[in-house]
Amino acid sequence: MIDKATLSNPKTHYGSGKHATREFRTQRLTGMLNVLLTIFFVWFVVRLAGAERAEMVDIVRNPLVALGLVLLIVNVSVHMRIGMHEVIEDYLYEGQNRLANMANNAFAIFVPAVTILAVAKIVFWG
Repeated sequence: MIDKATLSNPKTHYGSGKHATREFRTQRLTGMLNVLLTIFFVWFVVRLAGAERAEMVDIVRNPLVALGLVLLIVNVSVHMRIGMHEVIEDYLYEGQNRLANMANNAFAIFVPAVTILAVAKIVFWG
């Protein structure tokens, strides 16, 4: 049985309560934003259906559409990183935990970075 002193000590593997609360709130906020951004994404996909490449580029070059796409991918990545972090903590042991979290964080940085660069390329260079 775990005693109260172990749970209240921030240096134990249970972590900080403030950090967990921040992640909980962030995940709920990104989840709500995902609903709104999914509506935008559905509009975007329907708008692009059957369009030629030049028309697609013109639509993505619109600053509001480009901003929506960037917000969508960043929001989804943050939400995914927090969710995967919870799964990793729950189902992997300490040794596997660190490597899996490093891979999770790298993926959550790499994918949005590449996507933002792709959107920027379309916006600035067509």
